[in-house]
Amino acid sequence: MLKRFFVPGVLICLFALSLCAQSGRRMKNSAPAPAATPAQTEGAGSGTETTEDETGVYTWDKYSESSSSARSIYDSRPQMAAKDKKSKKNEDANKAEEPVAAAKPANGGAGDDEVLKVETNLISIPVSVYSRNGNYVSELSKQNFKIFEDGKEQEVAYFSTTEKPFTVILLIDVSPSTAYKIDEIQNAAMAFVDQLRPQDQVMVIQFDSRVKTLTNPEFTKDHNEISRAIHRTGFGDGTSLYEAVDVALRKRLKNIEGRKAIILFTDGVDTSSVRATEDRNFRDAEESEAVIFPIYYNTYLQSMGIGGGNGPMTTSPTLGLPPGIGGIGVGMGTGGSAEEYSRGRAYLQTLADLTGGRMFRPDGSPMGLSKTFEGIADELRNQYSIGYYPINEGEKGQRKAIKVRVNRPNLVIRARDSYIVGAMNEAQSSK
Repeated sequence: MLKRFFVPGVLICLFALSLCAQSGRRMKNSAPAPAATPAQTEGAGSGTETTEDETGVYTWDKYSESSSSARSIYDSRPQMAAKDKKSKKNEDANKAEEPVAAAKPANGGAGDDEVLKVETNLISIPVSVYSRNGNYVSELSKQNFKIFEDGKEQEVAYFSTTEKPFTVILLIDVSPSTAYKIDEIQNAAMAFVDQLRPQDQVMVIQFDSRVKTLTNPEFTKDHNEISRAIHRTGFGDGTSLYEAVDVALRKRLKNIEGRKAIILFTDGVDTSSVRATEDRNFRDAEESEAVIFPIYYNTYLQSMGIGGGNGPMTTSPTLGLPPGIGGIGVGMGTGGSAEEYSRGRAYLQTLADLTGGRMFRPDGSPMGLSKTFEGIADELRNQYSIGYYPINEGEKGQRKAIKVRVNRPNLVIRARDSYIVGAMNEAQSSK
């Protein structure tokens, strides 16, 4: 009797174990590959993406993508953003109606630059791609890129890698707090001039409580004139940083065609702006096609009358007037509190993030500023230009989030992470 039940029971158990083993093998074979190692460099992202090939089998492709680090700072002031939005709405109400946008061409927008300029619904952004060791990654093609708006993939309609000349504003802080750094700032600016090519053009602007253009003509390709302007920088009182950025973005670069950038030499602390605000700068940066590269000088210790502001104090404390500037001092407290300096640094980082640029610290550049500026110049000339027509155009004034992906892992991708609907179109139609 026992044998009658024992033998079938053993057979049932063996059959069940066989099914489990087969199921286990199928699960093992279909398991996804491990995710790519998270990016360790600021501004980089990585991950995996499922795609289905023509046989119906899913594969896993590793990729790198741009980050969105600026939003946390900008969106933390909703009341200021609302105020600026209301101000922008009032400005728009006073403008004449814009002409109707041209229809999308039948060829998908793959024409030359002159054709693309009249297509007011084309969103074009510069993209920089680097390896983890900081080397620029060239020779990528259109097929290597994907672009997403508000999480939805968009068709890449325009792609260019042509090396082009650029237009740059050197925006130099000459307020009392930077007095001890002026020689270093001038030398750094000249290091950038050394990287210019004959077709690149530059404007030099200094700012204290006022904003003053030093080059004549304002934008020039003459290296001697640029050098003279850099060395004409002279100190004044106050720091109208926000107004200086406002002038550069809204009045000087808005109608400039092609690749354009601002290299901003400052400690980030504003003391005297009246007509512009931090949040207005953020909005203008987000609407602009210019890339901003802040060169950050930590002058906090000098502003308190102590030497060695870029790191641990390595010199004896120095109180009183900096040499050779005619009685304008950087004495106790003129540069602001530690909190103001921290906010200033965050402000500069946000400008860089919003425009797809980078912030540099002179003491944090292992190869020196000359190498830094060589990299900036190469980046401006060789950025990938990617354009797309949004699936959902949205309403004027709406903010759209952007992500750029490259189908290679462990890369650093820098691109603006958002745009304002209608803003870039206005800049293009005004040209």
